[in-house]
Amino acid sequence: MLLINNAGVLAPVGSLVDQDVDAVARAVVSVNVAAQVTAADRRIVHISSGAARNAYPGWSVYCATKAALDHHARAVASDGNVGLRIGSVAPGVVDTDMQAEIRGIGLERFPMRERFETLKREGKLATPEESARKLIDHVMSDDFGSTPTSDVRDLA
Repeated sequence: MLLINNAGVLAPVGSLVDQDVDAVARAVVSVNVAAQVTAADRRIVHISSGAARNAYPGWSVYCATKAALDHHARAVASDGNVGLRIGSVAPGVVDTDMQAEIRGIGLERFPMRERFETLKREGKLATPEESARKLIDHVMSDDFGSTPTSDVRDLA
């Protein structure tokens, strides 16, 4: 069995004091973290993010929930479940609808927006197909699960 957990929402964006409490609860509990399951089967892959490993201003909820997936993979891997491989894999910066959403956020809510605009303008965003190919190659490899967190940009 292969479970790919790609649940995630960027919202709410902005300073924590300006965020709606209900929106935070929905993102944290309903989508970004609770969507994962604990199966005692073959392979589980969480779709992580660079935001799980680096704090971005305005993205407190997104960073925290993606970091939760990374930590979930670390904890499950440490359980020593025979026959279960788990990994939390960051796909790189991919040209998706979420990237368009990011570039549309006001600088007052996301001061790092210009970095993502530059990546798009300079053609440095990976295509969804390219990232998916790298992800699937990694998940199906014998090496998958040997480290609980990885980034497709670091894979051969």
